[in-house]
Amino acid sequence: MAIVGQKRYDIEGIQVGQPITIHANGKEIKTAINKRRIYEPVYLNRLNFEGDGQGDLVHHGGYDKAICVFPYDHYDYFEQFLGVPLQEAAFGENLTVHQLVETKVCIGDVFQLGEALVEVSQPRQPCVKLSLKHGNMKLVKEVQQTGYTGFYLRVLKEGMVSPDEPLVLVEKASHQITVHEVNEVKYHQADPQRLKAVLEVEALADAVRKSLEKRIHHI
Repeated sequence: MAIVGQKRYDIEGIQVGQPITIHANGKEIKTAINKRRIYEPVYLNRLNFEGDGQGDLVHHGGYDKAICVFPYDHYDYFEQFLGVPLQEAAFGENLTVHQLVETKVCIGDVFQLGEALVEVSQPRQPCVKLSLKHGNMKLVKEVQQTGYTGFYLRVLKEGMVSPDEPLVLVEKASHQITVHEVNEVKYHQADPQRLKAVLEVEALADAVRKSLEKRIHHI
């Protein structure tokens, strides 16, 4: 990795939420996608911000998915797509950030977040709960097709985080594999070379790696 200058990305908000049970399509679904903004400093541990939780621990949460990040830059696009104004944490994210979009951030980039250190681990994989939240079953596919997925951070060092502190890039990955590139090989046709390049990234989350390793045998 390369040590870089103090590139800062402003945070629109930090959000947390605990699981609740909702009813959809005749089923009970446990979800923590509805999050509230916090305005006081909060402790970030290896698994999440204090006060945050996950409804489905099989597909959400864990060390590689400690923080869900979504770029505020995409809100305008999805307001047009959904036809309504979007509220805070509209995508169930913990961090809403400015200018840190999927084409810029690489798997393995390391950021200072308050006292904590965090590392980009994988794209966010949208699930049906996002569509249910907005009452539009086409939303998940639109997120996948556009690549406007957001991404996850793992926590390298725990610490206190204040909502008014920026996300500061401290180490840039030595490769060029962005979150966008991982989305491309995951959701679109990928040639073996592109797929192998993604799989060579050491910081890539194990769950994503295993999923892509299965794909490589079918190309």
